[in-house]
Amino acid sequence: MKRDVSARIVLSVTEPAHLVFAIAVAEQHLPATESFTATLDGRPVEVEEVADAHGTRLHRIHSKTGELVVDYQASVIGVSDPPSVSDADLLVYTRPSRYSESDSLAATAGAEFLGIQGAEELLSSVSSWVGTRLAYVSGSSLPTDGAVRTLLNRQGVCRDYAHLSVAFLRALGIPARLAAVYAPGLYPMDFHAVAEAWVEGRWCVVDATTLAPRQTLVRIATGRDAADTAFLNVLAGRADLREVTVSAVADSLPNDDITQLVSIG
Repeated sequence: MKRDVSARIVLSVTEPAHLVFAIAVAEQHLPATESFTATLDGRPVEVEEVADAHGTRLHRIHSKTGELVVDYQASVIGVSDPPSVSDADLLVYTRPSRYSESDSLAATAGAEFLGIQGAEELLSSVSSWVGTRLAYVSGSSLPTDGAVRTLLNRQGVCRDYAHLSVAFLRALGIPARLAAVYAPGLYPMDFHAVAEAWVEGRWCVVDATTLAPRQTLVRIATGRDAADTAFLNVLAGRADLREVTVSAVADSLPNDDITQLVSIG
């Protein structure tokens, strides 16, 4: 399978800013071709690549004021080997985190999924529960909303679906994490977020939105929740987001049987 992905981000930098982007495909995908460029008022600016956990590739820019334009393009061919997993990873991804408050939702998870046996069946049940209880409504949540607020509001976007899925799975004793991905077949096109759960010795995708075939996903960033995987962090200064354009296409879009275990490759 060949997948072509791209992202264009335009920022208005009104105070000198320290910016970190997570838009490049992760190391595991080994892109056949790739380019990352940044310009400030039409002039090239220096970009530093920084390695993060699980093959996430961050790009850091110290920008002066002006219009900053970041363009990224990559082609990915074939299927990659799964990344290595340590015992420490599994411990980290069973703990509560900022946006996936599994401790606060433990009682709810215990009541809703009582009697369901086996990790594979729990994955299917959690995905179906989240997918049928939430309404996908663009702009309905705030960047600071976590799984608890999503459950109370009963609506959200992909990151909210993923946070609630992760929180429930962790509350049920299954290591779970969030992955930011390019998603061929997604409509409307954007960066996408899915959950991953550790089942039968591998990370399996849980996407309660069912908006894109899981087999086409291309990993960008991996972490506990959106705090680790946001496509942009403004660490200092001020930069206002003016434009985000994302594209992800594949040479084929397979039918996705949601009852099957699928890993990002």
